[in-house]
Amino acid sequence: MPETDATRVIDTVVDKYADQLIELRRDLHAHPELSWAETRTTDRVVEHLDGTGWSLVRLEGGGLIAELGAGDRLVALRADLDALPIDDLTKDPWSSTVPGVAHACGHDVHTTGLVGAGLALAEVHHRGLLHGRVRLLFQPAEEVMPGGALHLISAGALDGVAHVFGLHCDPSLDVGRVGLREGPLTGAADHLTVRLAGKGGHTSRPHLTEDLTFAIGKLVTELPAILSRRLDPRAGVSVVWGMVRAGSAPNVIPHAGLVSGTVRMLDAVAWADAEHLVRQLISQIVSPYGVTAEVTYQRGVPPVVNGSESTRLLGEAVERVLGPHGHVSTSQSLGGEDFGWFLDRVPGAMARLGTRSPGGTTYDLHQGNLRVHEGASLIGARVLAGAAIGAVTDR
Repeated sequence: MPETDATRVIDTVVDKYADQLIELRRDLHAHPELSWAETRTTDRVVEHLDGTGWSLVRLEGGGLIAELGAGDRLVALRADLDALPIDDLTKDPWSSTVPGVAHACGHDVHTTGLVGAGLALAEVHHRGLLHGRVRLLFQPAEEVMPGGALHLISAGALDGVAHVFGLHCDPSLDVGRVGLREGPLTGAADHLTVRLAGKGGHTSRPHLTEDLTFAIGKLVTELPAILSRRLDPRAGVSVVWGMVRAGSAPNVIPHAGLVSGTVRMLDAVAWADAEHLVRQLISQIVSPYGVTAEVTYQRGVPPVVNGSESTRLLGEAVERVLGPHGHVSTSQSLGGEDFGWFLDRVPGAMARLGTRSPGGTTYDLHQGNLRVHEGASLIGARVLAGAAIGAVTDR
């Protein structure tokens, strides 16, 4: 059958380019770029895909869209390009050469996997085995809110798309395993910053001040507690502060302070109501202390909700690559992923790509010591290409 023939071609091409793809991943890791600055990364993608049959369009503001094939059925595959403002602690020969910037979320793996899929699909098309169209979405700025996905959507990246697929590294899964879940996969995520101001003074006379430090203490403890009682507990709301700043001396009540963190939840319905409620509660919490609160609430990303048909197609692709035991069940997390914006528009699915060396260390994402098994990119390439073939031929 044509799909089986295409799968053989995909395997052959990924094997052929395996060394080049591994070298590409190392190069991207050594030269990470922050959100909206992924120029060199995009250049490397273009170098590998140019002349292979893909129509390449670089977007103003960052990103690349590539298209191949003919026909009414169109499937999209997505990878993100950006790195994080984190020091690389791995000390590998291909460690980051950019101080304070590292691929600590595995986007170098995602990008390499999609390049590999692109090379494989180009050969499938050349042999007349691609019965539809495929669009590759190399997306900038996933690590900032509300995310570069909206940039691609506004450029028409999803126009006519029947399914969109993506992978995300999972360092808790062994390489050769892919985590699948129908329905919600990630949570909604927003950024919250509160700047407080009030009359400062000497710590011996708090009654003559608007004790801003005490007000901050109440805010950082009471907002998470109250919000958990005002939203449906099934929404899994979580407020976690990453930054709390006030004062410069132990005997001075400061006149200004700042707290900043994230608001996350599992449920899209609760997400729609969260901002209004958060603003209302902050005002109520700080008002007894006389301080003022300037709230900056940045809506981030909706949950990633995998469609049933798309999940089936992605699962079938995993089985063709890794066998019937290649995919495992995975749970919903509170992590934010702007792939959710794509799935808010068209059907699709995201899977978790195992990157842990069997028997090796379990790392965590967004940490400078993250290491990935180098075979993960090659598996990702096969899975993404296979998902595209299955989706364009599925009726």
